[in-house]
Formats: sequence, C-alpha cells, structure tokens
Amino acid sequence: MFIRANLFGIDMSKPKQSRGSKPKIPESQGVVCGAVFLIIMFLFIPVPFYKHLTDDSRIFPHHLYVEFIAALLSICCMIFLGFADDVLDLKWRHKLLLPTMASLPLLMVYFVNVESTTIVVPKPFRELLGFSVDLGILYYVYMGMMAVFCTNAINILSGVNGLESGQSFIIAVSVLIFNFIELSGSSRSAHVFSIYFVLPYTGVCAALLYYNWYPSQVFVGDTFCYFSGMTFAVVAILGHFSKTMLLFFIPQVINFVYSIPQVFRIVPCPRHRLPSYDSKTDTVGMSYTIFKLSGLNLLGRLSVKVLRTVGCLDVRELPEKEGDFVECNNFTLINLILKFTGPLHEKTLVLVLLSVQVMCSIVAFLIRYQLSRLFYDEIV
Repeated sequence: MFIRANLFGIDMSKPKQSRGSKPKIPESQGVVCGAVFLIIMFLFIPVPFYKHLTDDSRIFPHHLYVEFIAALLSICCMIFLGFADDVLDLKWRHKLLLPTMASLPLLMVYFVNVESTTIVVPKPFRELLGFSVDLGILYYVYMGMMAVFCTNAINILSGVNGLESGQSFIIAVSVLIFNFIELSGSSRSAHVFSIYFVLPYTGVCAALLYYNWYPSQVFVGDTFCYFSGMTFAVVAILGHFSKTMLLFFIPQVINFVYSIPQVFRIVPCPRHRLPSYDSKTDTVGMSYTIFKLSGLNLLGRLSVKVLRTVGCLDVRELPEKEGDFVECNNFTLINLILKFTGPLHEKTLVLVLLSVQVMCSIVAFLIRYQLSRLFYDEIV
C-alpha cells in the first residue's frame, strides 16, 4: 500500500538485485505503529478509572484523567506531524517548531495540575543558591526543549537498518525497568502512569524492530522518531523523572553534541549523512563532506581543529582541487564509531551501536542510584 502511494525508499547500503536495481522499501511505517498504539490506548482509557466509574461513592480523579488525555493528544499530534514530515519533507526549522507546538497541551496540564517549578539544588551549589530554587517560567522552557530534543535526537542518530527502532526499544525497556523499581517508592502513581504508556509502546516498537532489522523490510520514517520522542517526553514530564530520562539518552546526547557544528551549519552539512557503502566488500564506512576550510567562520575552523586534534575527526586535504579544500567525515556518532573500528558490515555496525546504548543504560542506572548520592541527601 505504501509503495503504491510512492511512500518508499531505496536501501543504499545493500547490493543491487539481479535486475540491477536496489529494492524499494516501504517508508514511514512508524505511522502504523502509532495508529496501533493509539487504538490500544483509546481502548485502555476506562481501565485506570474503572473503580471510580463503578462506585459512585468514589470521587472521580479529573486531574489524572486530564493528564491521560493531554498525553494522548500530544502523542497524537506528533504522529500526525511526523507523517506530514515524511510526506512533505519539511525543513529543519519546522522540525524544531512542531514538537514545541505539540508539547503545549502537556505543559498546560502540568501548569494546571502540578504547577511546581522548584528544583532541589545539588549539594556542591547549596551554599551559593540555597537548598532549592524556583525556576518559574524557565522550568516550562526546559520541559518544552526536552520535548524538542527527544523527538529530534532519535531522528539524527539514524541511517542503518534497525537503529532507530533498536535504540528506542532499549530506552523503552530501560524506562520500564526504572518504573518497576520505583513502584515501591513515594511516587508510585507517577510511575504507574508511565507504565500505562511505555508498556504498549514497547510492544509496537518490538514489532517494528522485527521488520526493520537487517535486512530491513520496512523503513520507520520520521513519524516513528517523532512518535517515540514525544512518548518519552510525555512520561518523563508527567512521571516527574525528566533528569533520569536524559540519562537513558546518553548516546543521543553525545551524538547531538558531536553533530552541533553541522546541525547549526557552522560546518557545511549534506542533506543525508548516511555511512558510505562499498559494494565490493559489502561494508559501510565513514561518509565525508567537502568544503573550503578558509570559507568557514572562526567557530567553524575552531570546531574542525579541536575535533581533529583530539582524534574525533578524519580530515583530508584535497591538493587536486584549487584552494584549501578539505574533506572530513560527517559529524555523527555512527561515523565516529566507524573512524575507530574501520569499515563494518551493516549488521555488525548496528549491533555495536545498540551495545553502546545498552551499556549507557547500565551507566544511567549506576548514576541514578549510586552517584546521585554524592549530590542529593536522598535519591529523587
């Protein structure tokens, strides 16, 4: 159906078929996962409130019901906007604006129901700032920026079969483990709320991963990345564990920081930064971008020099071109790993990347339950 509607892509990291062309892969399959997720959640709406619906003596928890509906509204908006991006190929400035707009219902509900914008100050800074600080409107800016980050962080760490769905699945499982650990704590209701959303999300994500695994039968599209990011943002904000959620995004944070020179156009950024494919060896290697070094501004030249000095950038002069043209690898975590490992088979590469994701989740739990004791009187 998607191929007939011209919603398909070509898997660039695969050898050509017998007819001399590469296979067409249905694109934007995240919309199928999003639709199934929404159907599950719509059918699930009465379940958390069945005791109040069947017992007139119980006061109906309207605030919890509104949170549930607002969370679904934000996720639904992102699925729609992600599908619009897949169909219309929106520009990057729109990809920053749309998650912000979709998070507004969520922030409004937080303002009405919770309204707390106070944070506990870590121990090393308490002499300067006191025990707690009320951030006011800055707290809502932070939560809005988190929604934008989550939706785009998965999107920019992509390019090989199974990576988007694989990293999302590992993050979802990590969040579920964290929620189940915290069920015995004082914030039980917030973590139960998170489980309501993350459990069915993990199910549809696992199904998509099955078909998106190498060799991929489907592409997830921007729809899935937006859907995943907003789901994680929703449970982190309304579940009150946004700092912990960011810990599960350590590889995505590293990828974003490393990508800053290209994302903000300090260094020229090509339309796609996929790893390059060598059909002779059936492996993928670093992809490169070519630019004139003197054409960069001071910040661009400094970025290239610093990353090259610390061994995180492969820069090659091009004497055959007039002027000081150079080529360097694209600024992505995928290329950074390929720089240290050399060319890898695509399946091996995605296994390495997902192993990094798993190790970072383990580190996140160690930070959350051990290192945090150095900064807070109790684990919060």
